[in-house]
Amino acid sequence: MRKDPLVRGYAEALYAIAEAEGAVREVEDELFAFAKAVEQHPELREALTDAALPAERKRAVIADLLGERAHSVTRRLVELVVEGGRAKELGRIADQLAVVAAERRRSQFAEVRTAVALSDAQRKRIVEALSKATGRPIEVKVVVDPSVMGGIVARIGDEVIDGSLASRLRAAREQLGSM
Repeated sequence: MRKDPLVRGYAEALYAIAEAEGAVREVEDELFAFAKAVEQHPELREALTDAALPAERKRAVIADLLGERAHSVTRRLVELVVEGGRAKELGRIADQLAVVAAERRRSQFAEVRTAVALSDAQRKRIVEALSKATGRPIEVKVVVDPSVMGGIVARIGDEVIDGSLASRLRAAREQLGSM
């Protein structure tokens, strides 16, 4: 994960606000999910980053998407980031917020990408395996990403563990190509 003091500063500030409101875990999870949705939907990303779109219209888009399903702090923080002209960095800010929150809980953040949603048992096995591999407690956020095709891709800080079917197919193609 690229180090960026601005992104880290936003994450620290968002954490402080969520902590003051007693909603760190909820806000962290909702912001992460919202940021991943923005990344996966170009039209939504364009709406939130379009300088020509008035702030009130962007707030309406956020309200339509998050509505009453999200904590009011999450909605206010998303608005703060978007109105601050940082919608393009929303994904990195959400990732960094998860890192900050994990650090405060004396653990490490891992983003795990899978082709399908995980059961609680599968999630638990992944947490245990990553914790054992790193020697530290791990907190996992799962992103469903069909391009993974099967298996998982885990990112812990700057380290990537790629156990995806897509990477195995690429490796097999490369081996066959060198014969």
